[in-house]
Amino acid sequence: MAKRSKKSVLEDAEQVALAKAFIEQDARLQVLEAETNLSRERLIRLYKEVKLKSPPKGMLPFSTDWFMTWQPNIHSSLFMNLYQSLIKSSEINESLAIITAYKLYKEQVTTLNLPEILSMTRAWRLVKFFDAGMMTTTACTKCKGQFVVHTFELTDQFVCGLCHMPSRAGKTQKSKELRFFNEEAALTE
Repeated sequence: MAKRSKKSVLEDAEQVALAKAFIEQDARLQVLEAETNLSRERLIRLYKEVKLKSPPKGMLPFSTDWFMTWQPNIHSSLFMNLYQSLIKSSEINESLAIITAYKLYKEQVTTLNLPEILSMTRAWRLVKFFDAGMMTTTACTKCKGQFVVHTFELTDQFVCGLCHMPSRAGKTQKSKELRFFNEEAALTE
């Protein structure tokens, strides 16, 4: 008689709940496969059940360079500070810390009426880059905030994108619309 491995119903339920939490934050299928021990088929079925559509296809982001550009760096730094704070101050595991930090990140950008620049999949990838020693944080020499940088980057004189904004920052259509509405309001006073 072949010996069957016993699979815990509670452990399976925890894995499904974890996958569901990632799916609700729009994580890609590859993230679910890496973070849970559920089969690809079950994850696809769960994704379809939660999102009422098939999971998106395609490769995951793989470059650290995206996190270095102006807006993505600010958003990535916000997420990473939240994530690292959760890891240091609680007994939470890495997967739940990623989900919780991402939810907190979304709350902050929503409160500030900013666009969500960082997706769950990119946030997860950022944590993996940190785990692999490819990225770290460093303090801005002006505001002292912690910002995401390449691990072996020279950071003695690092100034963040908030303290030294690029010349094209704020030149978006939305900022033009806000400027128009502010000028209109000033004319009516």
